[in-house]
Amino acid sequence: MSAVTFTHIGGPSALIEVGGWRILTDPTFDAPGRTYKFGWGTSSRKITGPAIDADEIGPIDAILLTHEHHADNLDDTGRALLPTATTVLTTISGAARLGPNAHGLRNWQSTHLTHPDRATITVTATPCRHGPIGSHPIVGDVIGFALTWDAQQHGALWISGDTVLYDGVREVGRRLDVGTAVIHLGSVHFPITGPIKYTMNAREALRLLDDIKPHTVIPVHYEGWTHFTEGRQSIERQWATLAHATSRQTLWATIGHPLELTV
Repeated sequence: MSAVTFTHIGGPSALIEVGGWRILTDPTFDAPGRTYKFGWGTSSRKITGPAIDADEIGPIDAILLTHEHHADNLDDTGRALLPTATTVLTTISGAARLGPNAHGLRNWQSTHLTHPDRATITVTATPCRHGPIGSHPIVGDVIGFALTWDAQQHGALWISGDTVLYDGVREVGRRLDVGTAVIHLGSVHFPITGPIKYTMNAREALRLLDDIKPHTVIPVHYEGWTHFTEGRQSIERQWATLAHATSRQTLWATIGHPLELTV
């Protein structure tokens, strides 16, 4: 069960298919053009739509929702999908606001996806801080997810979630053997908060990856919204200037096209 099909749908949204499991991350399926408010004077406009429409996504076993209170990670159409999934895994506070199929996880808490005809997947919540020190009362709870199962060749499949670089997320490298890192990038900024970042930029992500040392890196959460200030070209250009950036395999998933992985 080491073969994985990864389909980047847009923004942070991806479909992960492995061993009969169909797992969706941070569902964002609204059409482009709308501006969404994130609180405290911040907002962003969605400028591209999903590569796959919500009604084309098919049955979903689990939704991994890093947080449910920002529309670039869960928009209206994505929210309507939540009751169709067997289970939704998210933050403790988020689960309290969602439906009965939502289950909250604390940092480093694990749960299991089980099915009589499939291998069990262990899902472990990993730390995130969605902004600078002291921003938690404003930005709220966020988690990442590490997926492990028997017969993985390179290690866990880790989804970073929306986070800046800080000690909590560095702990992933100390606790887990990560084979594939799905990294949320974009260097999120808002005009009203100036230089403050709410997700990693390209250089910070490389510093984190140096700690974690994954076999494969898949960037997501870098396009489709006006508050993402670093897109693919900028990230690739910066990574190309750093010699150590070539020490791992970086795969840019063509949005909407399945990418076959060995995890």
